Amino acid sequence: MNVTKEITKLENSAVKLTVTIAKKDVAAGYQETITKYAKNIQIPGFRKGHVPVSVLERKYGEALKADAAGDIIEKALGEIFEEIEERPLPYAQPQMDEAPVLDTEKDLTFTVTYDVFPVVKVENFDGITVKEPVVEIGDKELDEELEQIRERNAMVLDKKDNEAAAQGDIATINYSELDDNGAVVPGSERQDFVFTIGSGQNLFKIDNDVINMKKGETKEITKTYEDNFEDKDLAGKTKKLKITLTALKVRNLPDLDDELAQDVNEKYKTLADMKADIKKNMEVTRDKRIAEIKSQSLLEQLVEKNAFDLPKSMVAAELDSRWRMMAQQFRTTPEQLDKLVAASGQTKEAMLTEWTGDAEKMLKSRIIVEALLKERNITVTPEEIDAEYEKIAEDAGISVEEVKKHYADPRAKEYLIDDTKEQKLYKQLFEQIKIVKGDKIPFADLFKK
Repeated sequence: MNVTKEITKLENSAVKLTVTIAKKDVAAGYQETITKYAKNIQIPGFRKGHVPVSVLERKYGEALKADAAGDIIEKALGEIFEEIEERPLPYAQPQMDEAPVLDTEKDLTFTVTYDVFPVVKVENFDGITVKEPVVEIGDKELDEELEQIRERNAMVLDKKDNEAAAQGDIATINYSELDDNGAVVPGSERQDFVFTIGSGQNLFKIDNDVINMKKGETKEITKTYEDNFEDKDLAGKTKKLKITLTALKVRNLPDLDDELAQDVNEKYKTLADMKADIKKNMEVTRDKRIAEIKSQSLLEQLVEKNAFDLPKSMVAAELDSRWRMMAQQFRTTPEQLDKLVAASGQTKEAMLTEWTGDAEKMLKSRIIVEALLKERNITVTPEEIDAEYEKIAEDAGISVEEVKKHYADPRAKEYLIDDTKEQKLYKQLFEQIKIVKGDKIPFADLFKK
């Protein structure tokens, strides 16, 4: 097909494509459409496949021209998008400002606009400084991890009926609010509410009030909450509550010894074995998290220093993906999630607006990474992937064969290859910028947002 094309760049990584198709090809395309209809259409008074063209044009003239124009335009765009770099994004269909009128005696000209992948040249590295947090793993951090292991392996036992509730016990209560006359406030009753005394994981913060209660005991209490209380519905208010302790359990923590280590994992023979392995895993986890923090800081600064626009359709697709992911987390459909959010007094539009800034930062970071990978032609060899297998096996304490079995899935292996490329990229980039020691922070805080 003989076509001429002109591409004009627009804002927000969009383009306008103007196409002119030679009248010879327009006439040929129209004839092709006429022939197709003539072979298949059924009109009273004519046998199928024997309807004269003049009858078709007289009866369906405008519809035939519109259909022919659609076929010609679709064919032309298909050929053009095979040739040019400015292809539309998968989720951005080209939009035609005005449908052209087909005239077999004239060239056919039309214009479409669509979003394209952003083009960014990452050149400005000036003044970029990345702070590397300092995280030590000593006896204190190791003891905290060991205490969590004891908690996970604790046995929960019923306390005796005459034993009083104490800090750390697991309490089951029924409670309700009372009005000024001592009557139960309708709708405030709660049955079989379970919480750990001292955790503060209860609405009215009644931990201290439950201490010393015994199973079966009921008491009434009055609580006054500060104006700056964390729950705005309770802030500055006084509540009268009725509490009944229906069950009381205690956690029996296991001793920190060789037996516990063997119960946790058969590969451990002694407590010392488990401690060494835990510390090693903590160090691996720490190093990975610090690498993530450094990479994130670097990308944020690169995004700031190398400005470019995002296509609106790309941002919309990302927000839609996040909405669908949220629906999956709530085990519902995106449509039902709309209703759930509306019932809570919010709107989907408001939530998407709130997410937009974070979505744009993430998209720009990914685009910069892809641009740098392409610009620097970063690749990985089979030998480098084998080295990654060995590193993963060492960090996880498993065999290389087990690792390879996991990455036998082509998608999993592709993910590993992409990640290895990115790590090579970050290694290069960190050599171009300044890295300084940041604040000293606890191991647990390393994973807080």
